[in-house]
Amino acid sequence: MKNKKNIKKITKNTTLAEILDFPGTSEILIKYNVPCLSCPLARFELSMLRLSDICNKYSINIEELLKELNKNIKSHD
Repeated sequence: MKNKKNIKKITKNTTLAEILDFPGTSEILIKYNVPCLSCPLARFELSMLRLSDICNKYSINIEELLKELNKNIKSHD
């Protein structure tokens, strides 16, 4: 399944809104305890929240998260 912006790879600069365009990514973000999905204020900022900023703020292993997210989007290609 293609995403709205035709992104082929998720990077540290990809926004949360862009990531959530892919099927299955919300489950992966939940697995890594990304709190922004349940934060009412973050809903207004999804298009501005970059993965690197979120991971730095909440001490989330960005390399492992990127690996899993990109594996997921390739499986839906």
